[in-house]
Amino acid sequence: MCGRYASTLPPEMMVALFKLLKSIDMVPRFNIAPTQPIVAIWEGEGRREPHFARWGLVPSWVKDPREFPLLVNARAETMADKPAFRDPLKHGRCIVPASGYYEWHTGPDKQKRPYYITRADGQPLALAGLYATWSGPEGEEVDSVATITVPANAQLSVVHDRMPAILLDAESQDAWLNVREVRAREAAQLALPLADGVLKFHPVSTRVNSARDDDPGLIEPVSDEAPMPEAKPARTKKVAGGGGQMDLF
Repeated sequence: MCGRYASTLPPEMMVALFKLLKSIDMVPRFNIAPTQPIVAIWEGEGRREPHFARWGLVPSWVKDPREFPLLVNARAETMADKPAFRDPLKHGRCIVPASGYYEWHTGPDKQKRPYYITRADGQPLALAGLYATWSGPEGEEVDSVATITVPANAQLSVVHDRMPAILLDAESQDAWLNVREVRAREAAQLALPLADGVLKFHPVSTRVNSARDDDPGLIEPVSDEAPMPEAKPARTKKVAGGGGQMDLF
C-alpha cells in the first residue's frame, strides 16, 4: 500500500503541469499521512481545479464517518466491484500530485526500513485517486480521497508487493479525469504498474515513521548497513510507461 508521501510542488508548477484554472495555497509537505488534508485535482463542469480533501475516503452513503473504516487505498483489481469505490470510479476520479512516496521493506533481520520512491527523471508523480463528498446532517460537506494501488513491478517488488497507480503522461491524466466521456471500465485500464526503470528508490531515515516529523531531511538518502533489496525475476504482465502504455515483460 501507499501510506505516506511527499508533495513539494510549487503552486505555479502544479497549475502548469496539470492544466489548472487556478492555484491553491499550499506549503511543501514531506510526510503526508492518512486522515490529513491533501491536495487533489478533479474536474467539475468542465473546470479542472485543485481541492483540499481528507486522505481516507468516506463514501457519500455513510451515516457516521466515525464508525466507518479508513479507506486510504483502493486496489485497482477490485475497485469496480467494491461498494465504496464503484460510484467514485464512475464519477469521482482524481489525481493526487506527489513528489515521491514512502514504502517499508522488511529485511531478513525482520527490521522494517523505509524507502523513498520517485521518478527517475525527477518529474512529479500523478497518483490516480478516487474522491467522494460526504454530507452531514447539519449540511456540512467533507471531500475525501483514496489513492489507487496496483501490483508492484519487478523493480519495486523488492521493496513491497504493491505500488501506487501512477498516470505517467498528459494523455492518461486527461482520460482519467474525464468522467463525462471516459467510462469507468476504460479508465480502470489506465491503473497499471509502471515499467521497470521509470522509478528509483533509496533508503531514508526511520524518522519518517512518525507523522509528527515533516522536514526536507526525511527524503534524503541515508547510509544503511543492510544491503539494498535484491531484484526478483521479472514477471509477465501489463505495465505503463517504458516502451509504451501497454508493454509486456
